[in-house]
Amino acid sequence: MSDIMRPISIDALLDWVMQEYKKSGTIFGVRKFFKPEGDKQISLFNEKMETPIGPAAGPHTQLAQNIVASYLTGSRFFELKTVQILDGEDLPVAKPCISARDEGYNCEWSTELRVPQAFEEYVKGWFVLKLLAREFDLGDPDGFIFNMSVGYDLEGIKTPKIQKYIHEMQDAKATPIWAECVEAAKSRLNQFTRVDEDYIDHISPKVSHSITLSTLHGTLPHEIEQIAVHLLDEQKLNTFIKCNPTLLGYEYARKTMDELGFDYMEFDDHHFTEDLQFEDAVPMLQRLQDLADKEQLNFGVKITNTFPVDVGQDELPSEEMYMSGRSLYPLSIMVAKRLSDAFHGELQISYSGGADVFNMKDLFEAGIWPITVATTLLKPGGYQRLTQMANVVSTLDYPTHVKVDLEKVSKLVEKSTETAKYQKSIKLPGSPKIKETVPLLSCYTAPCRGTGGCPIDQDIPAYLRYVEEGKYLDALKVIVDKNPLPFITGTICAHPCETKCTRQFYEGAIDIRGVKLEAAEHAYDELLASMVKPEPVTDAPKTAVVGGGPAGISAGYLLAREGFPVTVFEKDTTLGGVCSQVVPEFRISMESVQKDVEMARFMGAEFKTGKAAPSLEDLRAQGYEKVIYAIGAWKHNNLKLEAGEAINSLEFLVKTRQNTQENPYGENIVVIGGGNTAMDCARAAKQLPGVKEVSLVYRRDKRNMPADEEELYLALDDDVTFRELLAPIKLVDGKLTCEVMKLGARDASGRKRPEPTGEFVEVKADVVISAIGEKVDDTFFNSVGIETDNLGRVVVNPQTLETNLKDVFVVGDANLGPATIVEAIADSTKACNAIVEVHNRNYERANLNIDTASVRAKRGDMVIPETPMSQAARCLECSTVCESCVDVCPNRANIVVMVHDEAQIMHVDRMCNECGNCETFCPYSSAPYKDKFTLFNSEEDFHDSTNEGFYVVDPSRKLVLVRNKGEENTFSLNDGNVKVANGLQDMMETVIDDYAFVLAN
Repeated sequence: MSDIMRPISIDALLDWVMQEYKKSGTIFGVRKFFKPEGDKQISLFNEKMETPIGPAAGPHTQLAQNIVASYLTGSRFFELKTVQILDGEDLPVAKPCISARDEGYNCEWSTELRVPQAFEEYVKGWFVLKLLAREFDLGDPDGFIFNMSVGYDLEGIKTPKIQKYIHEMQDAKATPIWAECVEAAKSRLNQFTRVDEDYIDHISPKVSHSITLSTLHGTLPHEIEQIAVHLLDEQKLNTFIKCNPTLLGYEYARKTMDELGFDYMEFDDHHFTEDLQFEDAVPMLQRLQDLADKEQLNFGVKITNTFPVDVGQDELPSEEMYMSGRSLYPLSIMVAKRLSDAFHGELQISYSGGADVFNMKDLFEAGIWPITVATTLLKPGGYQRLTQMANVVSTLDYPTHVKVDLEKVSKLVEKSTETAKYQKSIKLPGSPKIKETVPLLSCYTAPCRGTGGCPIDQDIPAYLRYVEEGKYLDALKVIVDKNPLPFITGTICAHPCETKCTRQFYEGAIDIRGVKLEAAEHAYDELLASMVKPEPVTDAPKTAVVGGGPAGISAGYLLAREGFPVTVFEKDTTLGGVCSQVVPEFRISMESVQKDVEMARFMGAEFKTGKAAPSLEDLRAQGYEKVIYAIGAWKHNNLKLEAGEAINSLEFLVKTRQNTQENPYGENIVVIGGGNTAMDCARAAKQLPGVKEVSLVYRRDKRNMPADEEELYLALDDDVTFRELLAPIKLVDGKLTCEVMKLGARDASGRKRPEPTGEFVEVKADVVISAIGEKVDDTFFNSVGIETDNLGRVVVNPQTLETNLKDVFVVGDANLGPATIVEAIADSTKACNAIVEVHNRNYERANLNIDTASVRAKRGDMVIPETPMSQAARCLECSTVCESCVDVCPNRANIVVMVHDEAQIMHVDRMCNECGNCETFCPYSSAPYKDKFTLFNSEEDFHDSTNEGFYVVDPSRKLVLVRNKGEENTFSLNDGNVKVANGLQDMMETVIDDYAFVLAN
């Protein structure tokens, strides 16, 4: 495929708008239209706008359809994408050029179109908005403002190409594209109900009277001023000058990013020293304000430009990229404060840096407007996020003049450094993608259930929806269909599902684990009362399960539920394994563990506790035909010190769980390690009487510790002292000597490798607890003849977990090594399935919501005070409606096609510039712009691509040129011998029959 966008003609654009709306009630995928209440407006540039918000100069204002989508969702101020002398194919832009998973990065800067093409896109956008406002009664047709953006130096701006652009944007009436717009609109009068010829004739051709100046980093102050004087004095344009965060100075920016957790961003001081300095900016801006006042024009600053950082981890295929989004906000709002203070609140600020629905109200009430956004629109929800922003701002009082509230801006600065939203999480998140690749058809999926998400494929959307509806019993029935341990997993599951949750791209992943516990706590008694004991299966083989931890309990439950006789042997007097013996009581209570045990008991599982299980030979002699070993990983990795000894973490946890009132360890306890067990040790130690300090020593920093982020925060909340970048050496006379480490290059795990510095420190230590990991004790397995590999791991059939000994299985930690509880359940399910078919897919269809309209209505809505939601209600129900690739495409290049009442995603090649944003947010390990079935609008584009897809040669004969499975063929879909799968044939026929508007050029 090519990254060259091919604009849609005004004829095709209007056909698309009207036909799509007629067919589905949507326009360019937008389902919720914003309609302002009353005639409330705010004045700027002697124009009026119904809301002071809109898209920033960037991907969302590059094409006409982008502008249309922005307007429909509530935008009334449009900062058009920057034009400059270098344009089109002459402008080098590395692709992909956008990465917006969290904070945003891009390596594109101005329009990728030729300047005359950009002009035509903006005129078409302007004209269509005038028609839409009237036809769909979306507000005052004159209630929006277009703001030009130009760059980057005076010489370029004064070229005939850019001068022509500026002049024609001020009055487009004499241009060919204006005539085309008028003709196209009049030729479709029969499609309109409110638009007539007189209305069309009176649409104003004065597209823009204002401009925002964007300059390159390093542009000298006198040149910036010369350009601004040219725009104000010669062009008579209302002017904003885009300022850079570099006004703050390198030290402030570096310190702020480091303190907020964005310390991994790489940048040096060269932009700070080369860019406009604050002491030069203030007098320059004052002179320009005086000139604007003299010319009776508006003048102000645009805050801020994106922030240049180095590409350090292959984020984008360039050497430098431009940072935006939530990490830019603390810098941008400080620039706003400093300039506002310097001008006593009299300087108008057009704001963009990190603006979104979470701070827009505060910004506007501080007197900062208009407000434009970009990064937030690049995330799932896309343009539809603007509707919530418009609803929030439109309820506020609109100002009648410029006045920035200095006190409120100061508070925003404070808030930006204290609020969690602007702080990077301790642990950098792993990939949100599942391992599967996107299919050509029927791709909607809930990633929380995919590979890398829930190991037991729980029906998460189903039980979240039932909890939202208050149907706790239904929810718990769904949960226990696949999960025998709702209380244990509802309390201490590692919740990998949440790492894949699409809601993380809104305001954070859903607390899926918490919702599970909510269902269990509400409906456990009712579930037990409603359960029916399984009928025993005649002649079913007896199974012995050795180990009464999570894996063993799960195996007992699953086999008993199928009517198979099963006995679980546990040498301890209590069941639950690590959950009841090791994990501290403050994390999970014995009562919770035993509730899960009781479910297995109810199903018919027998439990024998208090002594070791019989030998394998004896078990077979007792009639057990199948044996499952679920004995955990209890062998401790020893910490070797030059002097002194460390105690075993598991032994420490067992003792403290049994008795939290006795402290034989001393006042100063040091825990070595950075995993979850280390966090448990440290927190348990804090509970002991007489303890003054608990230190956690680790050779890396917190960000590179293996513990779950949640566990790190809990330890911090308990006042555990984190002593990072220290390697223990020796324990002598109550002092632990450690070598100071530094982080070097990344190792195979992606973490930075600790390197010794030769510097040493001492830490008070009455006792040292070693929590550097556990492993499986392979001596037992070897003693019974079970084969292990050279690392001591049991060798099993990966499909059944059967060992080299027939009908002997190994599950859980004994198979995986130290693993999670939900992985243990997955193992038990697999082994039980090898013994009998486990019927645990009874609620698969419940993951789909028949009310797709209500599901789609959630998209774009964030949790804010004005729109609170429960955890369960936050679920986007991705198995019913995914469409993230549709949401996040600024150009609307991924569209929904309804084929036989099933939604399919089709990629439209001509509208794509390969920005790569859909790849970031597609839940699959795929890139929709490359991997979805693609519509081409010309044979040339078809052959310039490797995408599977089609070009409609002749719609009347349904003659198509198709690429599928590497083969290219031309044929009529009317023929009986079509060489593609039925689903693809149906899709192509549907496009030709029902979506012909996407075929036009």
